[in-house]
Amino acid sequence: MLSPQSKVKVQGAGRFLSNMVMPNIAAFIAWGLIAALFIPTGWMPNAQLAELSEPMITYLIPLLIGYSGGRLVAGERGAVVGAVTTMGLIAGSEIPMLMGAMVAGPCSALVIKKFDELIAGKVKSGFEMLVNNFSAGIVGMLGAILALYFVGPAITVLSAMLSAGIEALIASETLAFVSILIEPAKILFLNNAINHGIFSPLGIQQAKEVGQSIFFLLESNPGPGLGVLLAYIATSRGRVQQTAAGATIIHLFGGIQEVYFPYVLMKPRLLLALIAGGMSGIYVLGLFEAGLVAPASPGSIIAIMLLTPKASLVGVIASVVVSTLVSFVIATALLRRESAQQEKKQASKANLTESKSKTFEYSTVETTMRQLVTAEHVCLNIEASDKQQVITQLGNRLVELGHVEPAYVEEMHKRETLLSTYLGESIALPHGMVGGKQHVISDGVVFGQVPAGVKWGNEPSDVAKIVVAVAAKGDRHIQIISSISSALDDDAVLERLKSTTDVEEVLNVLNGKVH
Repeated sequence: MLSPQSKVKVQGAGRFLSNMVMPNIAAFIAWGLIAALFIPTGWMPNAQLAELSEPMITYLIPLLIGYSGGRLVAGERGAVVGAVTTMGLIAGSEIPMLMGAMVAGPCSALVIKKFDELIAGKVKSGFEMLVNNFSAGIVGMLGAILALYFVGPAITVLSAMLSAGIEALIASETLAFVSILIEPAKILFLNNAINHGIFSPLGIQQAKEVGQSIFFLLESNPGPGLGVLLAYIATSRGRVQQTAAGATIIHLFGGIQEVYFPYVLMKPRLLLALIAGGMSGIYVLGLFEAGLVAPASPGSIIAIMLLTPKASLVGVIASVVVSTLVSFVIATALLRRESAQQEKKQASKANLTESKSKTFEYSTVETTMRQLVTAEHVCLNIEASDKQQVITQLGNRLVELGHVEPAYVEEMHKRETLLSTYLGESIALPHGMVGGKQHVISDGVVFGQVPAGVKWGNEPSDVAKIVVAVAAKGDRHIQIISSISSALDDDAVLERLKSTTDVEEVLNVLNGKVH
């Protein structure tokens, strides 16, 4: 099991890989559509148009990735050096150098960045342009040579080893067991590192050879997560059921898989449903020999269908449907069993259960609410005309209390633009994007009360009066949000919080002292 520090580092590497790939996803889609439509087995075979596919995957996409990786490290100079170095990889290899570009682009950019730091302030006036241009040219040339003779062959060997291992799994019909690794990794937000770092490069290579690849659906299949969300809808009531219904639409048609992660983290045993769903989906793909022609990012069912070749249409649809059904059946059984156990426990220990349900605690977050929330963390009687003003006010309080850097407030606004944090019953829990965790200094929660209310969700009735801003390192914000939801899951207490003028009463409620 990864330590919290290791998980943060792997998540950071995943975000870096994602930042290299995502700006160029349109190029992947363009290449995938050309392949899906015009290759001999495509929807509209056209030999002349199909010729566009080879140079795009051999030259265009690796160069774009090398350029983007270099730019992330050292700006425009790093981008140019990264592209030149990537050209060395391409010249010395017969396979698409996506994996190599992800390594060579940033590494060569790091060299020019260190060189610039070394000579900063030492170049005489009038020679800056000369030094800048020749230094970048020389570093790019040396990078291309090293890539041609050393990096390219090493990446080719590594790619061949990975391909051989995967082919062995396929031949032995055990590829489905990779779900045992994929599904827990997704819940820990490590999916970008796996998908963009391993599966996409292998998938591109396989798609170039046979016109499609199963690798593009190993992680992006929406079926397992969809089954879990549907199970919540079928077995839950109230706010959980409502939010799960909204998350289902966002997950299936928007392709944002992160929306179902909190539902699994609340009940980790649901990982069994995800793993079984993922395994069944992969097995069906292997049975039909189906796959996609390019990465489906985001993993929307619409994007998946558009990137499905004609010969794989039935297999891909069957894979999504079967994985959804398997995940749904197992998740429903687990949720109902847990519900029955809870009812039995409540019948025998009602008072104890009620007390525990109102205590604001985290199973995986060591910080207690008494330490996390003080009088300074409570903002009563907020006056605002829209949710942006509320987010700014609570975010600034997080900054003032030393929990976050100012940039985190902007990440909170970005999250709200992408996906509303309104939970229902007048409650909203704004927090930053996954990439905004780098701006979190320490875990923090700020409680805000807006007596007049502000429109928060998509419906006219989605008016928030209780707003709790959350900042947490790593993936702990999921547990914190879950704990907040549990602490506010009492109608009587919630009504008091909407109108109270006593900060101490808010603290007592959050710390489980009020029943």
